[in-house]
Amino acid sequence: MFVNFQKGIKDGLPIGIGYFAVSFSFGIAGSKLLAWPFVTLISMANLTSAGQFAGLQIMADAAGTFLEMALATLFINLRYSLMAISLSQKVSPSFTTGKRLLLATGITDEIFAVSMLQKEKVTPIYFLGLSTLPYLGWSLGTMTGAICGQILPTMVTNALGVALYGMFVAIVVPQMKVHKPTIFAVAIAIAMSLAFKYVPALSGVTVGFAIIICATIASLAAAFLFPIKEDESSGAAEPAADVTDKVKESEK
Repeated sequence: MFVNFQKGIKDGLPIGIGYFAVSFSFGIAGSKLLAWPFVTLISMANLTSAGQFAGLQIMADAAGTFLEMALATLFINLRYSLMAISLSQKVSPSFTTGKRLLLATGITDEIFAVSMLQKEKVTPIYFLGLSTLPYLGWSLGTMTGAICGQILPTMVTNALGVALYGMFVAIVVPQMKVHKPTIFAVAIAIAMSLAFKYVPALSGVTVGFAIIICATIASLAAAFLFPIKEDESSGAAEPAADVTDKVKESEK
C-alpha cells in the first residue's frame, strides 16, 4: 500500500511544482480583492485554475452575482465530469463510492492524464498520493502569491500578474495543436468576448454572464460542426488514453 502511495507522490511531484507557479499568479490577482486567508481558502476548496480565475473576475465586477459565479464555474469545470466518467473505467474495485467522493476534488487535467497512462488499475491510495502534492502546490502557491501581493509594490505585482496570461496559453495551445476544432471554438469565444466588450448593445452584460454565454455557444458550435467520430468497428469514441498520448507526443 505504501509503495503505491509513494509512486503516486513521485508521479505528482512535477504537477505540484507546476501548480505552485500557476497558483502564485492567482494569489497575486486575488490579493487585490481579498485578504490572503480568503484567497487561499478559494484554492483549497476548488483546485481549478480557469474556474477560479473566472470567479475572481465576477467578484471584481461590482454587478456580479452568486448565480453568475455558480453557472460560470459549472460550465467551465464541466469537463471534469467527463474525465471522471472516463477515469471510472480505469479504477480498481477497491475504489468505492465513498472514496470516489472524497478524492473527486483531485481530478484535474494533469492528474487525469497521468492516471489514464497507468498500466495497472488506479487504486485509491495511488490516487491519493498522486493528488497530494498538486493540491499542496496549488494551495501553497496561492497563499504565497496572495501574501506577496499584499506586501510587494504595485509595479512588481502587476508585472507578476502577466503569468496569468501565460497560464491560459499553456492550457489552450497544446490542445489546439492536436485538435483543430479547438481553434474554431477558441476563435468563436474570442470574437464573442470582443463583442461583449466593444459593441454598445452588448456592453451592459455583466462579466459572469458574458463568460457563460461565450463558453456555451463556442462549445455547442464546435460540438455541432465537429462531432467526435466513432470507431466504425466498435462504435466507441476514441479512448481518453489515446488522446492523452497524442497530447504528450505533441509537447515533446
